[in-house]
Amino acid sequence: MKKFKKTDALLLALTIFWSALTAQAQDKTFTNPLLPNGPDPWAYRHTDGNYYFMSTGGNKLAIYKSKTLSGIKQVSPQVIWTPPAAGPNSKDIWAPEIHFLDGKWYIYYTATDKANPGDKTRYVFVLENASQDPLTGTWVDKGKINTNYSGLDGSVFEHRGKRYFLYSAYVGPQSRLFIAEMKNPWTISEKQIEIAKPTYDWEKFKDREILEGPQFLMGQKGTLHIIYSASACWDDNYALGMLTASATSDLLSGKTWQKAPAPVFKASPENNVYGPGHNSFTKSPDGKEDWIVYHAKSEANGACSGRSTRIQKFTWKPNGTPDFGIPLAIETAITKPSGE
Repeated sequence: MKKFKKTDALLLALTIFWSALTAQAQDKTFTNPLLPNGPDPWAYRHTDGNYYFMSTGGNKLAIYKSKTLSGIKQVSPQVIWTPPAAGPNSKDIWAPEIHFLDGKWYIYYTATDKANPGDKTRYVFVLENASQDPLTGTWVDKGKINTNYSGLDGSVFEHRGKRYFLYSAYVGPQSRLFIAEMKNPWTISEKQIEIAKPTYDWEKFKDREILEGPQFLMGQKGTLHIIYSASACWDDNYALGMLTASATSDLLSGKTWQKAPAPVFKASPENNVYGPGHNSFTKSPDGKEDWIVYHAKSEANGACSGRSTRIQKFTWKPNGTPDFGIPLAIETAITKPSGE
């Protein structure tokens, strides 16, 4: 019978200790991507303590429900709506966002008409659900948002007691950003103001000049921001730009919003990250940290394909504007959001 030497016991103890440390580290960290295929991601942290996540599905709307932000990758989605066989919202179901407004759930999504698909028939539509849990109840079609232009990527935010709608409008060869005050969750005011159009080279790609995916972000020192995606989704240099306004200014004035001259979040070839964009923002479970949720590619493929959902924490500069840093490589160990 083989004797159990002291060196064997020491080796066994070290192995157990190292395994425990590794398990503990893995319990405190996660890796991207959250979804291998997850373009146009949206994450909403509700008052019930859950995160509700959606992304472009193309032919359906599905919701992921998770107690933690990093835990979205372990959750199975529930399909809550499929498009009708025909009509204005029958094809290309893109960029859904779920919001809780006036005691009801609303989903804003982009769609076009299967009989005549394309940018000219692409609009933002709304669904409503009165259930307390958006995975139950009935989703009612509230129709098309009454935008002055065809367009995509509708989003909603509230500021100083008023509710606003943002979207990317097709104006000639360009996609421009517009804002309007909302009369109710499915109707906007007739006053719809252009707040930005493509002006820089990084906002243009060949024959396309695009600003899209506008997202509201409250600054830390009396400023408001709209973070938008610039250029075409098939451009490997697709990136995030930023508009800034004073928190006390008239948000329905085109002169209010000042555009940053350079991207605030862009490709990182050294990390094999290309085309980072179409983001949303959320908080950690304890509300102490700010996180950006975005899609990106790991290959410079010159296509929209390969976009996965990723998240990372961001901080703030001394002037109160966001500092998104550099997009991290997938499989990088990231500390989980605080409170998980």
